[in-house]
Amino acid sequence: MPYETPPLPYAYDALEPHLDARTVEIHHDKHHVAYTTNCNKALEQHPQIAAQPIEQVLRTLDKVPAEIRPAVINHGGGHYHHAFFWNIMGPGKGGVPKGPLADDIKKTFGSFDAFKDQFSKCALGRFASGWAWLCRGPDGQLHICDTPNQDSPLSKAHTPLLTIDVWEHAYYLKYQNRRADWIAAWWNLVNWDAVADLYAAARR
Repeated sequence: MPYETPPLPYAYDALEPHLDARTVEIHHDKHHVAYTTNCNKALEQHPQIAAQPIEQVLRTLDKVPAEIRPAVINHGGGHYHHAFFWNIMGPGKGGVPKGPLADDIKKTFGSFDAFKDQFSKCALGRFASGWAWLCRGPDGQLHICDTPNQDSPLSKAHTPLLTIDVWEHAYYLKYQNRRADWIAAWWNLVNWDAVADLYAAARR
């Protein structure tokens, strides 16, 4: 079956004042929908690939025909990344992680504040369009990384746990060129319970 854009898990205005309703609406209903639509178009002649979860497709790009691989990377990645992004945010969230995830962050980065600083610098330093990530690597360790455009950590055998979109369309209506302000505001939206669930699943 073709991939579908999941509905937002909250109202357009639910992330205000940190992210405005108009940005969320355009980002989800235009940008995200376009990625999903174009991914489906790229895979029209390959139903056996489209039948797989998009995560599996992005993990095994070597099995995608070379002539459509760039489209699958760009649009399949965009489809997956945005669905992931909406689900690790929420209204009235923010704060700090708890439990095993918090313990692993402290063990890996020294403290939550040190992790937050390193992650924010990674997001700010991502040249042009892309994403910053917290992932669990194939070595079982936590890693901070950034990816250009819609390249996915899944394609490098990493399991995403947390991400921020630093494409300009993610924040430009409210923050214009002030990416640092968007990153600072975004921490107030992180749904640490959702991230903790992803972390627990990655460890199983």
